[in-house]
Amino acid sequence: MDVLALHAARQPDKPALIEGERVWSWPEFVTRRNRLGHALLGLGLGPGAHVIVYAGNSLEHYLAAAGARPAGLIPAPMNHRLVAEEVAYILDHSDAAAVFVSDQFLPVCEAVREQAWKVRHWILMGEARREWAVHLDDLLAEGSPEPVELSADTGFGSSLIYTGGTTGKPKGALRRSVDPQGLMDTLRAMDLLDPSHVHLVAGPMYHSAPSGLALYSHLVGATVVIMPKFDPERALEQIQRHRCTSTFMAPTLLKRIVELPASVRARYDVSSMRTIIMAAAPCPMSVKEAVIAYFGPALYEFYGSTELAVNTILRPEDVLRKPGSCGQAAPGREIALLDDDGRPVPVGEPGELYVKRFSNILDEYYKDPEATREMRRGEWYSVGDVARMDADGFYYICDRKRDMIISAGVNIYPAEIEDALHRHPDIQDVAVFGVPDDDWGERVHAAVQLQPEARLTAEDVMAFARRHVAGYKVPREVSFHEDFPRDAAGKLLKRVLREPYWAGRAVRI
Repeated sequence: MDVLALHAARQPDKPALIEGERVWSWPEFVTRRNRLGHALLGLGLGPGAHVIVYAGNSLEHYLAAAGARPAGLIPAPMNHRLVAEEVAYILDHSDAAAVFVSDQFLPVCEAVREQAWKVRHWILMGEARREWAVHLDDLLAEGSPEPVELSADTGFGSSLIYTGGTTGKPKGALRRSVDPQGLMDTLRAMDLLDPSHVHLVAGPMYHSAPSGLALYSHLVGATVVIMPKFDPERALEQIQRHRCTSTFMAPTLLKRIVELPASVRARYDVSSMRTIIMAAAPCPMSVKEAVIAYFGPALYEFYGSTELAVNTILRPEDVLRKPGSCGQAAPGREIALLDDDGRPVPVGEPGELYVKRFSNILDEYYKDPEATREMRRGEWYSVGDVARMDADGFYYICDRKRDMIISAGVNIYPAEIEDALHRHPDIQDVAVFGVPDDDWGERVHAAVQLQPEARLTAEDVMAFARRHVAGYKVPREVSFHEDFPRDAAGKLLKRVLREPYWAGRAVRI
């Protein structure tokens, strides 16, 4: 069933997509989608082929993926902060048959085009024209506006998303389809089933959560507002202007909003917002408290991943009641916390978090059967996160398993120490990790970024930590940094900070 076409028929005057001053009604969007789907089939692209979307946030970015799926193609968003060598790797590894590219990324594509011999069609989406490429406008003019006959191979929500990772080459998480019915309980749990929603896309659409939640908002007939680039005050302006009711934002984006001067935040009416979904990284309680103080009881948090989708949900009424939790198991999810031998750990003890296979989990890491096997224990899947569960069934992510510090045989989880240090008013950001120690195996190190013009010593940081965590968790040393390395999503790259301490060591315990 073509649910998007049904929405177009039922609400012909309602906006489906908004970007700045550009508005596409539901019929206009679906007609463009149909035209593009037919045109892609006319290029000879067959069901199951991979199509890269290399563009910033825009109506065209969304259209490219939306038009590919009815033709049986699988869209693959490209992280637009990658360098040419990384882009060339993904073009080759993904076996991309076509690439949509906007003007800003055309120079990179021209630099790697000769290496990307598997790409049969380059599709431009801006002002530029090239003799070796076709243009989106021409495809839309050529394609039929009639519905594309959906083939048996067509999958709603299909995607190939390359995970950033922290080591090695990126891995392509492949989903050949998403079960819309399987999404309903999850959407209901986050108050997202109402078609009157106006959903704001604030984060980059090459990430699974911003793009996925936009798609799922369209599944229920909502309007989607796309920000080309995040700016905290601009986000508030968009919420007020379009009466946005829902959004997804990583903690970094929410932090930028609540750190705006109170006088700036007071200019905007954000009372329409009723569902703010947060995930992707640990969030200090101080930021959560500030978000609730400004927006009201609208903050939802989930734990999930590109590979495993949404696994837990923390509702607004529990955010302050269960500090540090990422919620209870999402509807239809079975979660197990296991030790290294695959045995369940007791309540309150940390273990690796596994999720039992369900309809919308990834099918595989593309062309990487070993990585697919490594994440599985029979029907159970893990991406290597460590969590504990309290007596009420609420989960708390301790850390990535590889980030765990083992000092004198004791397991130490950096996230707990980081959350404590984030509470210091002079600390802007912090990363805790283990460094080699000849006596203890590892000792706790805190890398600290101070607020502008703040002054702290290492002893000040350690003294503050000592007041909030057990003695064996207190950092034994502190380094200060003007800036932290981050990936395209704004997530801190802890490995870059940690690597110099371990350089040249064959064993890393």
